[in-house]
Amino acid sequence: MPTASAPSAPRRFPALGAALTAVALLSACGAEVDTDDAASAEVTVKRCGEPVSYTVPRRAVAYEGGSADKLFSLGLTDHVLGYVLPPANPPVSQSPWASEYAEVRMLSDDLLNKELIVSHRADLVVAGWNSGFSDQRGITPDILDKLGIQSFMHTESCYNYPRFPQRTAPFEALYTDLERLGAIFRVEERAEKVVDGLKERVAAVARRVPAGERPRVFLYDSGTDQPFTAGNQVPPNDIIETAGGRNVFDRLDARWTQVSWESVAEAAPEVVIILDYGDQPAQKKIDFLKESPRTSKLPAVKNDRFFVLNYNEGISGPRNVDGLEKFADYLRTLKR
Repeated sequence: MPTASAPSAPRRFPALGAALTAVALLSACGAEVDTDDAASAEVTVKRCGEPVSYTVPRRAVAYEGGSADKLFSLGLTDHVLGYVLPPANPPVSQSPWASEYAEVRMLSDDLLNKELIVSHRADLVVAGWNSGFSDQRGITPDILDKLGIQSFMHTESCYNYPRFPQRTAPFEALYTDLERLGAIFRVEERAEKVVDGLKERVAAVARRVPAGERPRVFLYDSGTDQPFTAGNQVPPNDIIETAGGRNVFDRLDARWTQVSWESVAEAAPEVVIILDYGDQPAQKKIDFLKESPRTSKLPAVKNDRFFVLNYNEGISGPRNVDGLEKFADYLRTLKR
């Protein structure tokens, strides 16, 4: 994995007033950014492995449900301008924070791009590496830095961020994000309470794991010629392990990754988790697994052992713990 040394001083952004003056040429909409002393004071927080100086954002944009959920769970709705929700995301009405989503704007149902962020005069973008931020699409933390727009990157996605990589277990990455966002928005005590609550729920699940051999679990994300699945650097790995199962690809040092159907067959999973996208229904994936000669004889498929995991329970966000509790309940129903 590429490495980079941390700079001797935290990254600072160009003066926000000058940046917004340039941005105003592209858009006349939106309220003025709060300039009181508390908001303009800087705090240094790591963005992956890089220390960055932040002022309190007032016009944050979240990419995907996991980003928005993190902000809403910290009570930061008033600081959120809106969200970008591509088709893979299920409807926001399914979120525990549906009322908070209703208070802010849906800015796009497409992928994140620089033009959208600039035109809406955002002062913070919350997204992941290769999940929102992308060299290929021309929207990266470095590019936004040059525009005077702050950015926050999910710690889970720092695993393959080439400039300042950081390896963190997925649940720990979730807690880290909430703590770092709490520092950026100056709501540290609130973040601590949210994190403590999530940790207690996770610990409660772990205490109830039955003794004995753990069932082998395969997460099916997508793909017919070759399946995409979860390596050990994404939340489903921690969901499976904490609930009492064993991810059959837990030795893959990867996030979301492609494997072969032959390796799936060799692993002989006893349970299949189906990641339920908004635009790729779970039932369609289940039907494929039942009909394909490469998968129809897998123990999980023959025994109809499918668990549907909501997309936003599988990507980094507070709903990971909802998915964990549901999957643990499911495993306890199985006879082995």
